[in-house]
Amino acid sequence: MRGLLGLGIVLLLGGLAMLAWPAFTYTTTEKVLDVGPIEVTTEDRDRVELPPVLGIGAAVAGITLIVLGSRRAGRTA
Repeated sequence: MRGLLGLGIVLLLGGLAMLAWPAFTYTTTEKVLDVGPIEVTTEDRDRVELPPVLGIGAAVAGITLIVLGSRRAGRTA
């Protein structure tokens, strides 16, 4: 049941990361004008905000999978 345990750890860490950093920004570069050797570009910064419920849900699901994975590993040993 290492798969459940591993997935649980990934979900838990991802959920905690979402709670620590609830938003992230990224930059896109777009070509506005391209006339011969002249090129004009613009940079656009976008911000993506993640709801806290998503981070809490991922952390709870991760904890649940960790508990289930450790219980199943204990039964087979």
